[in-house]
Amino acid sequence: MTMTVELQAPAAATPQTARAPRLTRLARPLLGLLLPLSLALAWELAVWAGWSNGRLVPPPSKVFTTIAELARSGELTRHIATTLTRVGVGFGLGVVAGTLLGGICGYWGVARRLVDPTIQALRAIPSIAWVPLFILWLGIFETSKVALIAVGVFFPVYLGLTGAILSVDRKIVEVGRIFRLSGPAMIRRILLPAVLPAYVVSLRVGLGLGWMFVVAAEFMGASEGLGYLLIDGQQLGKPAQIVAAIVIFAIIGKATDWLLETATAPLLRWQDSFARQSGAA
Repeated sequence: MTMTVELQAPAAATPQTARAPRLTRLARPLLGLLLPLSLALAWELAVWAGWSNGRLVPPPSKVFTTIAELARSGELTRHIATTLTRVGVGFGLGVVAGTLLGGICGYWGVARRLVDPTIQALRAIPSIAWVPLFILWLGIFETSKVALIAVGVFFPVYLGLTGAILSVDRKIVEVGRIFRLSGPAMIRRILLPAVLPAYVVSLRVGLGLGWMFVVAAEFMGASEGLGYLLIDGQQLGKPAQIVAAIVIFAIIGKATDWLLETATAPLLRWQDSFARQSGAA
């Protein structure tokens, strides 16, 4: 008695099935916009219905009108470009310093015991406390503003990289030593892939703190920048301008975080993570 087994060939991919993942990728950003747009619509309806006068917290329509007026006058482009330049330069300096010092302290125990306690003490200092010192040392011009942003970026990058190196599995390092890898080869082939996920997260945290610190930096006698728009709106009693500046901060901050996440994604393609399996990434 013979038994036959019929194997069915997998169904060929149709244009509809190939289009489904693409539609899913497009739907994720739209899903993220659902909450803020719903809140904005709810507040607009509340002001329109007379439940609030919208004086201290203006409705989205008035905020949008304010942004459009600033864009038409050219002020918005100038303020955004100034703030982006400060954050970009400060972020770059903070990342370089945090990466170098974090790598040295994470890899070399003597340097960690010597330097890390001081850095941890400096990390506890509030950002505003640096402002008068930087003004005294560097003046009220661009150098002090960039330095303050760099300080805000430095600490999460340093802490994230140092912690990632110290948390590398000891057994993996032992395998590298068994194969007699040199110091540079150990860093390139074992430590670097192991610390990259945590390092990317620390870069994103540092970028977020850079956007927070730029507000404090632009309080230091700035005549341009989104932080200046906040102060100008407060002094002139323009709540719509204040909210408009906050909204622009949120949009640009999210956009730069997305750019950083997209730029570093190819470095983490080897990860078989939960986010990749569940489609959350």
